[in-house]
Amino acid sequence: MIKARLFTPGPTDVPPEVLIEMAKPIFHHRTAQFQELFKQVNEGLKKLLFTTGDVLTLAGSGTAAMEAALVCACRRDKTTLVANGGKFGERWAKVCRTYGIDVEEMMIEWGTAISAAQVAEKLATGKYGAIVITHSETSTATAADLQAIAAEVRKTDALLIVDAITSAGALPLKMDDWGVDIVGIGSQKALMLPPGLALVAVSDKAWKVIDTIKPPAFYLNLKAYRKSLADNDVPYTPAITLIRGMKVALDMMHAVGMEKVWSRTACLAKATREAMAALGLKTVSRQPSDSVTGIYYPEGVSDKDFRKTIRSRYGCNVAGGQGDWEGKIFRVSHMGWIDPLDTIGMIAAIEFTLDALGAKIEIGTGVAKAAKVLKEWK
Repeated sequence: MIKARLFTPGPTDVPPEVLIEMAKPIFHHRTAQFQELFKQVNEGLKKLLFTTGDVLTLAGSGTAAMEAALVCACRRDKTTLVANGGKFGERWAKVCRTYGIDVEEMMIEWGTAISAAQVAEKLATGKYGAIVITHSETSTATAADLQAIAAEVRKTDALLIVDAITSAGALPLKMDDWGVDIVGIGSQKALMLPPGLALVAVSDKAWKVIDTIKPPAFYLNLKAYRKSLADNDVPYTPAITLIRGMKVALDMMHAVGMEKVWSRTACLAKATREAMAALGLKTVSRQPSDSVTGIYYPEGVSDKDFRKTIRSRYGCNVAGGQGDWEGKIFRVSHMGWIDPLDTIGMIAAIEFTLDALGAKIEIGTGVAKAAKVLKEWK
């Protein structure tokens, strides 16, 4: 038998403790039992994001979180600037257009991220009511310098709306200290849960703007969630089992400490990047995210054969490329319930698979390099 392992950048593997909690009998959400659970979950989410502001929970995907943020917080008398450096930046611009929001896209070369200097230059025009960035662009395995960008945005009246779907819980993110206004998250990434929860964290600055907007939305209207949150409740039927699981997942993360979770993720990513370099493989990003690594295939290796072989022989599920990189790269996750031994095993599986497909590599080279990096992590 081959054990299935998820190294895809969402969904990620779910710890047994979380699965066991979710398997327990369901209970009604309009009860004191749910309200107490939800209160504890909200406290854990605030701790995760280093914020004292509201964190709203919707039943939906990360896209639902970002769509709710955009439709509710983008001013109609100003332009919204979207950094488009990958498939998800592209998506947020499409969402804006769907709702008739005046949007301008800043096109960023894939494998790079928008800089604080570029943001500052745009903000100096006074044209923009919101800046939308993807902290960790999953499609290109690239991270933006969120702290530096937030420092520029907080000098202005504009809001900083952040897709943190593959960064929250994996990369450093201190919402209040940095001045981030809205963060959108999906449950199936670093939070170690199945898909199905959309989380939106909102600052006081953002609420002042949201309160001036009448959004063309019902289920995604954040004001309804804020009203219910005051009573530790939700306006519509929640994904109760996922919320139960989230309590366990958050407790696991906080038992370790967020800074240590971040450093572990960074170490796993560094080990993978250095292992690939030792094998002669090129990674795709010039500003790599520690959440996910993208790797170009060596000449002669097809995406279809690689992903089929590594899954069927070694149980490892990795993701392919998107857009212009479809068929050219594969992507591996370092988020959530992954540890050093998982990473070494994944690198070994990459070596075995490439060798089986005729690539000229020396088996053990990547594993040895990764082991040296991982040995240094405490």
